Amino acid sequence: MINNKSISSFITKKTNYEKIFLDDKIGKYLVIFLLIIMFALPISHIFLSESNFFYIGSYTTSLIGKYLCFGLLALSLDLVWGYLGILSLGHGAFFGLGGYVIGMHMMRQIGDRGVYGDPTLPDFMVFLNWKELPWFWYGFDSFLFTVLMIIFIPGILAFIFSSLAFASRVSGVYFSIITQALVYTLMLAFFQNNLGFGGNNGLTDFKDILGFDLNSNETRGVLFGLSSLSLILAYLLCKYIAVSKVGRVAIGIRDQENRLRFLGYEIDRYKIIIFTISGIIAGIAGALYVPQVGIVNPGEFSPLKSIEIVIWVALGGRGYLYGAVFGAILVNLLKSVFTIISPEIWIFMLGLIFVLVTVYLPNGLIEIKSLFKGKNDKKT
Repeated sequence: MINNKSISSFITKKTNYEKIFLDDKIGKYLVIFLLIIMFALPISHIFLSESNFFYIGSYTTSLIGKYLCFGLLALSLDLVWGYLGILSLGHGAFFGLGGYVIGMHMMRQIGDRGVYGDPTLPDFMVFLNWKELPWFWYGFDSFLFTVLMIIFIPGILAFIFSSLAFASRVSGVYFSIITQALVYTLMLAFFQNNLGFGGNNGLTDFKDILGFDLNSNETRGVLFGLSSLSLILAYLLCKYIAVSKVGRVAIGIRDQENRLRFLGYEIDRYKIIIFTISGIIAGIAGALYVPQVGIVNPGEFSPLKSIEIVIWVALGGRGYLYGAVFGAILVNLLKSVFTIISPEIWIFMLGLIFVLVTVYLPNGLIEIKSLFKGKNDKKT
């Protein structure tokens, strides 16, 4: 907690970025690890034979790629919750929108290879007797346009939503509630067949991306590499923001918001900037996730999924960035294991883990490091 006397000096102090990045040992190890697997895993998957001991199969490659996307999503939430102190229960909205954007592009690429052979309309539109392509599907046959929309659509939603909320001084539990309302509204809307996004079934049956077969080893390897690279770049960006003046103001908002307003800082502007960046990162995570799983449906907007993201960050340790990544990967790894052993008990296991960590490690699993450090200090 920053006290009133030191808050001005804390915000205005100069930052030695190079020193901070070098001193962040766990974050540095995370980046090095991601760099290693970014090259090693695709090489193993693409170039080694299945009989080779070091060969990594398609299931494992796609599964780990999904974990990295979840890590990217958790990172986006930690930027808002860990540094601004604003709990969003609707980050699944930006994740889902990013997924639908790339899904629309891949649906346009199917062309006449669909079940009904229509060169323009996706199969679900033909089935529902749509006569022409809706205007909001135009342009998604272009990959460049799609990439821009992956950034623009989640970003503009985050910008507009945060502008309205923060200008109205909505905060605390009320902000959490309206973010849940946002994601729930999107879920109900995308379930409608007449909206033009596949209704309950969503978008699926993707064939390729940029002309490369989605089921080929090469494509899976490249998607995995892009997921790793995106997580590295997003982590470095979030770390840079966290230690910059913007990040220090964010911490000041979290700890002494009224004091900062009194000092003349435009609090709402900082909140909007950080929330918008967070929404864009979540949208990119969704866009990388969908080609690796082969489907996107309204279930991505489920409020429960957004709450799961909060659990990832809380378990890993909010406010550390790398803690959010570890939490997302660990929880989903455990989920994969326990759903194979007994799908019924997974939700109870998740609840038990969350309660135990909350009680004994309130700052998340990353606090284990400080516990060991404390023991070593006592020994010395």
